[in-house]
Amino acid sequence: CVHTENCFVPTSEIIAVEETDLNKKQRNSGKWQKMAKPHAFTVYYVKKARNHRWRCSNVTFCCADEQLCNQWIQALKELLELQTARPKHLLVYINPYGGKRQGKRIYEQKVAPLFSLASISTDVFITERANHAKDNLLEVNINKYDGVVCVGGDGMFSEVMHGLIGRMQKDSGIDQNNPKESERGCNVSFYEISLRSTDCICYSTVGISDPVTSALHIIIGDSQPLDVSSVHHNNTFLKYTVSLLGYGFYGDVLKDSEKKRWMGPMRYDYSGFKTFLSHHCYEGTIYFQPAKHTPGSPRDKDSCRAGCHICRQSEQQLTEQHKKCGLKHEEDEEEWKVIKGKFLAINAVTMSCACPRSPKGLSPAAHLADGSSDLILVRKCSRFDFLRYLIRHTNQDDQFDFSFVDVYRVKSFQFTSKLLEDNESAVTDIGKKHFGQFCRDHPACCCSIANSTWNCDGETLNSSAIEVRVHCQLMKLFARGIEENCKEATSNLSRVEQLL
Repeated sequence: CVHTENCFVPTSEIIAVEETDLNKKQRNSGKWQKMAKPHAFTVYYVKKARNHRWRCSNVTFCCADEQLCNQWIQALKELLELQTARPKHLLVYINPYGGKRQGKRIYEQKVAPLFSLASISTDVFITERANHAKDNLLEVNINKYDGVVCVGGDGMFSEVMHGLIGRMQKDSGIDQNNPKESERGCNVSFYEISLRSTDCICYSTVGISDPVTSALHIIIGDSQPLDVSSVHHNNTFLKYTVSLLGYGFYGDVLKDSEKKRWMGPMRYDYSGFKTFLSHHCYEGTIYFQPAKHTPGSPRDKDSCRAGCHICRQSEQQLTEQHKKCGLKHEEDEEEWKVIKGKFLAINAVTMSCACPRSPKGLSPAAHLADGSSDLILVRKCSRFDFLRYLIRHTNQDDQFDFSFVDVYRVKSFQFTSKLLEDNESAVTDIGKKHFGQFCRDHPACCCSIANSTWNCDGETLNSSAIEVRVHCQLMKLFARGIEENCKEATSNLSRVEQLL
């Protein structure tokens, strides 16, 4: 443990140790001026600031005995060698158009020097087109890397995630088009260096969207399992989702905003206001299986945090399941529940989806790795009531305390729109007749839209009959979950400064 002026730094949060060459100016300053030939070394470590922000700080130790100095350097480096979870070789994908075309510059100026300091070697791949990283991941020798890092926004994260998971299924001979197939988890850790301050992946896993903070979590080898949901239609794989899968309001907002990319980030505000005024409702049938295997509910007051006991319990259950039956999926005999209605929004979230505009997210008590998704159904209501619900995302009030809002913790669900014909709507054998979107229930709406669009982690998905299943802890992230207390941790190790 390294002692600074007022805190202890655990060995796990030391970034690097280097021998330091003191110049004359340094030797003539402070307590070192009395040493004839001082020898020194510098310890670089994680300094935790407010709002979960991490920075690289350092402290230099000096002594007159060269042998003692070298002994300390060697001892500290041996301690760092024991941190076996730390990556040594990373594959980095950079979207040069991300962050207002600043992605490459931000990586080179803020992230690459930290990787170099921590003796992490990197292979950098600059993407040139959509799905370039995904296609590359299907061919690259993934086994020679300890982790994969993407530099960009939500789209880049989704692309690399699909490439990684797809590669694992391909290598394992698993059919992604079979919704009943148990998918193999990724044995390569992954994380995003986000260029957007509103990124919900970073906010839900480390508490802030900041390139340096993300880089430091990667360097020290933090590991956080993450649930991933697969989306299918008629036994055809469509997408993976880790944050929001939204039909109705959030789907309509995304669809409208895609036509206004020239507006920049303001397009979301404009499209959101426009969609709110339109007030479209959609009718359909939802089948779901409650997540009885995980304790708690979406109405809990406790949020998922670093070392979450619920996620750890799910990890133990997953390990026991794999020991019992391997990757073979046992068919659930639990009864499916059915809900029919008219909805303004249907949202399924596998994490809280917190961001600066919504500090608690769409579902504050959602867990990162419990094998479940929170299914939120906002039934038809007045514009005023819907506005009250939306405002709840920005404050501390209970978001589900409305008569027109239902929320369920589920492990799988299906949705079918009424508009679909019987021969197009058979998602599973459970389905009977399917029900769909209605029109003219609100005269002011003047609704002419046949169906809504699914918002799948910020990408549109045009299918009104889908089957969704949550895969418990399918991925590992270089993260630790949001820490309750961001103050520096303490340790019982001796203080280096005193011994020197």
